[in-house]
Amino acid sequence: MKFPKPNTLKQIAALIDCEFVGHEDFPVLGMNEIHVVEPGDIVFVDHPKYYDKALNSAATIILINKEVDCPEGKALLISDDPFRDFNKLTNHFKPFKASNASISSSAQIGKNTVVQPNSFIGNNVVIGDNCVIHSNVSIYDDAIIGNHVTIHAGTVLGANAFYYKNRPEGYDRLKSSGRVVIQDNVDIGANCTIDRGVSANTIIGEGSKLDNLIQIGHDTIIGKKCLIASQVGIAGCVVIEDEVTIWGQVGMTSGITIGKKAVIHAQSGISKSLEGNKTYWGTPAQEARSEMKEMANIKRIPEIFEYIKSKK
Repeated sequence: MKFPKPNTLKQIAALIDCEFVGHEDFPVLGMNEIHVVEPGDIVFVDHPKYYDKALNSAATIILINKEVDCPEGKALLISDDPFRDFNKLTNHFKPFKASNASISSSAQIGKNTVVQPNSFIGNNVVIGDNCVIHSNVSIYDDAIIGNHVTIHAGTVLGANAFYYKNRPEGYDRLKSSGRVVIQDNVDIGANCTIDRGVSANTIIGEGSKLDNLIQIGHDTIIGKKCLIASQVGIAGCVVIEDEVTIWGQVGMTSGITIGKKAVIHAQSGISKSLEGNKTYWGTPAQEARSEMKEMANIKRIPEIFEYIKSKK
């Protein structure tokens, strides 16, 4: 998320009431999670395991819960609770704004686009030309939808990321300030849920087609011309490259990449990145051909035992 205008290190420190290391006029342009940070961004870190990764990332302002040596050309915000203070900044720069109409006055809807009754279009949503938004679709604030997009009934675009910190008093949610971006010629089935990015975008690429009852987590990027069948669940921060086919009830863990033109058979469980141009099946997923050969050989074990007994 980029701020509406540049801020200084001193201004940001005052907002969250913390100490800082660096020149008070050091420029602060936005805030992002570590996988999408750019120079001028704040990134937060609250665990020693990730200190080096945050300090050496592209971010130039590190919100951290320990006094450490500041890398050259960067600045530090020293906080007793970076998670809490990252949320404070989200609330300040991107506060929740309640709607008072089913279609916000700030929404932009293109030519020949149809919005069926009982749908909700939030603040600052942009919808392109020649789209069809069926009944009971909810499109949360700031979503961007291209041209020739069809979204079927009951789908929700832009719900919060499933991202929590476990505290003694209960789970504390990391607030979401990102967007959902749907590119041109995408079809989305009924009762799908596509979560917004925490601070960046969840993206569905041009020409991709989603069946009914699909869940796509925050900050996931789906490439062009992908096919995803019913009841697939994709966690956050997954990259699915172009022309991937995913059949029904596949589940994927977070932070992995599925290579271009991969095919994943139904009910597979994906726990690691997969190369493109191959077909996969099973849990954990393996190349389908080798997995099926193994199963065929296992079925032959009784036959092999009988053969061995006959030779004795």
